[in-house]
Amino acid sequence: MVQRLIRTGFSVAIATSLLVMACASEPVSESPSPTTSSTEQPAPEQPAAEATATEKTGTFVPAEVPTAGTVKLVIKDDQAVLEFDEAFKTSDQGPDLVVVLHKSADVVGESKPPAYPLNEGDYVFVADLEAFNGAQTYPIPEDIDASQYQSVAIWCRKFNATFGVATLQ
Repeated sequence: MVQRLIRTGFSVAIATSLLVMACASEPVSESPSPTTSSTEQPAPEQPAAEATATEKTGTFVPAEVPTAGTVKLVIKDDQAVLEFDEAFKTSDQGPDLVVVLHKSADVVGESKPPAYPLNEGDYVFVADLEAFNGAQTYPIPEDIDASQYQSVAIWCRKFNATFGVATLQ
């Protein structure tokens, strides 16, 4: 049945939902069936799975120092967050490292080595970097429209040096 719905233009999610709803509904009858007890209680409703939608993903590339790993911009419970994966790693040699969203998709190509400085107005501060490696999550402040930014950067605020950048796609 799901394959038939998909062939007629329904997405897999819609077809699956229709199938689940069809299986969950009980037939209406005039009198109770002999196998149904009048004391049976319907099964309690299960809570819906948390709605998480990945909006954009990017892979860190080095700028001033080796930086690697993947970042995802996701929406969780109407809150935009940046999630760094376990493979995230950058140098521990900088003071005042922060996570920023940048307007450009090519931060490295539009800046000058070796520091790859950022221009004021082209980025917005998200949070101080929590750790130099490993999985991390950064809530994006509600006053920031994440859709206006094309990349995530690890930036040394004190020396205006970009450690690494991930273009969000």
